[in-house]
Amino acid sequence: MDQIREVLRYHHYAYRTEQTYCQWILRYIRFFDGKTHPRDLSSHHIERFLSDLAVKRKVSASTQRQALNALVFLYREVLDIPLDRKIQPIRSKKNPKLPTVLGKEEIKKFFQYIERTHALMAKLLYGSGLRLMECVRLRIKDVDFDRKRIHVLGKGEKWRSTILAEPIILELKRHIKQVKVLHHLDLEEGFGEVYMPGALAGKYNNAAMETRWQYV
Repeated sequence: MDQIREVLRYHHYAYRTEQTYCQWILRYIRFFDGKTHPRDLSSHHIERFLSDLAVKRKVSASTQRQALNALVFLYREVLDIPLDRKIQPIRSKKNPKLPTVLGKEEIKKFFQYIERTHALMAKLLYGSGLRLMECVRLRIKDVDFDRKRIHVLGKGEKWRSTILAEPIILELKRHIKQVKVLHHLDLEEGFGEVYMPGALAGKYNNAAMETRWQYV
């Protein structure tokens, strides 16, 4: 498992993906009593495992595909064992799911029951189309008030730019001002260091203490 995590991090997979892949690989090993090393199993065993997920566990098609991706990664990238044939398990049925979207009045009522930072986060999610963790990990430097844009590091470590909704600009400016004050107080007490992604901590020695890198 340590080797699997090492290879995942070498290829810069997201931490959530690392957790998910490791869980599926462990479930695969335990499916065959946990006594057989994956190198001694084959495409046929992968099909048995994936078919069991569909038939007995009733998982969705996307979940079954996620498990398949994890096992393909294990054999190709970690064990360096080419799969001897195309994997064709019993497929989970795809059930069409219509997204639940709140109407305008429902949105207005929703915002009546939240306030302060939680309300600001919800407005960013709603007005700028951010995913939850994109909002949580948003840094001060990513907010461009002049161009009314937000630069987001999203899934797959890919950057994208989205709109900064006009109605929340003043509120967001006030909030960031408070964050900056809090950060300076932290620095005076010998704290104020933030997590730096990838190799940036080594490249920019003092960046973790800079205000622009702090989380919004």
